[in-house]
Amino acid sequence: MLLYDLSHTSHSRARTGVQRVALELRRALANETEGLLEITHDPFAGYWRPLRNWELKALDAPPEAAKRRGAYWSLEHQIRGYLEKALRQPKTANTLPAQPVGYFTPDIFTTRTGRNLPELFDHLQCPKVALFHDAISLRLPHLTPSSAVSRFPSYMSELHKFDGVLSISEDSRQSLLGYWEWAGWSNNPEVKVLPLGLDHLPTAKLRLQGNPPPAQTEAPGPPTILSVGSLEGRKNHRSLIEACELLWIEGIDFNLQIIGTLQRDTGQAALDRLQELKQTGRPIQYDGWLDDDALESAFKKSAFTVYPSLLEGFGLPVWESLLHGKPCICSSIGATGETAQGGGCKTTDTGNPAALAGTIKSLLADPGELAALAAEAAGRTPPRWADCARQLLDWMPHISCGSEG
Repeated sequence: MLLYDLSHTSHSRARTGVQRVALELRRALANETEGLLEITHDPFAGYWRPLRNWELKALDAPPEAAKRRGAYWSLEHQIRGYLEKALRQPKTANTLPAQPVGYFTPDIFTTRTGRNLPELFDHLQCPKVALFHDAISLRLPHLTPSSAVSRFPSYMSELHKFDGVLSISEDSRQSLLGYWEWAGWSNNPEVKVLPLGLDHLPTAKLRLQGNPPPAQTEAPGPPTILSVGSLEGRKNHRSLIEACELLWIEGIDFNLQIIGTLQRDTGQAALDRLQELKQTGRPIQYDGWLDDDALESAFKKSAFTVYPSLLEGFGLPVWESLLHGKPCICSSIGATGETAQGGGCKTTDTGNPAALAGTIKSLLADPGELAALAAEAAGRTPPRWADCARQLLDWMPHISCGSEG
């Protein structure tokens, strides 16, 4: 039996990149192993336990445009937890097996969950593995909510107590190891890159079945440039907007469509600038969160995409663009640079509006280059979640247990 910790994802309807990974890997692991036990730390009852029916149903509920990313517990379940704590004083040993094949968490766990990991680890006699997404909070603190920045050093310390860590890209792996080296910690757990799957995406399923990318829907008028990704500071939409304004001033005719949920802490400035330009008549459109069908339509109508993010742990929108057969302009730095090396992308300094404008202009002006990049995108093979799950299960038995920081 594998213990799969979904303390955060099982209590949130938001579907961030982290939570999409958690849910897809859960499905893949359920197909690859005979026993998968989803667990959570119940902060109100004060102990670790298997997920209950209402939490399992929440995992399978369709995504929605959630206003908050944090975990949510209804008043009913809070009261239930308090009553359990008062009446039972339960311990982890009473609810979870002590010798599963392993413990794995794909979540970025909170302070409340993190401080209860030692109790769980003392109880478990098995390899304990975490999935590490990125160190963006430390590398770009000025573009990250302050709550995440203040939490991150403790999170990095808690990761050091695991027996092994899987990282979603080589860039993230180097960030984690670099932080531990800077902190002067020894006896580090092994850190291995785990390529994530993509076959939960409809376009990836079609591609793996040998089908070509969806046919483009010819839209009348000037070409549309599409940018998909949450509107927040590190995604760097402000540079994209300013780059497009430079081109509009030159008289270059095109539309810009931006899709993604707004994170007000760091994304409001970009939205304000977008709305300012829209009021002057610039052909710019912001749609916020869209369902899968609307997103599919937007990809089909676009000429190419731009993902201006300064730094990513993985950068799913780049792959989404490629799977739709659409070239993507992105950064050469970090995880997006790793993805771009496989073809279909044109890299540039996304933090420099002038450089970004020049790259956009070159694709708008050169149908031949655009077609060549589209052909490269159409040739990309998406990784599978089943392979991701199997690598985790194959690696876990070889990890030595009991690493100490």
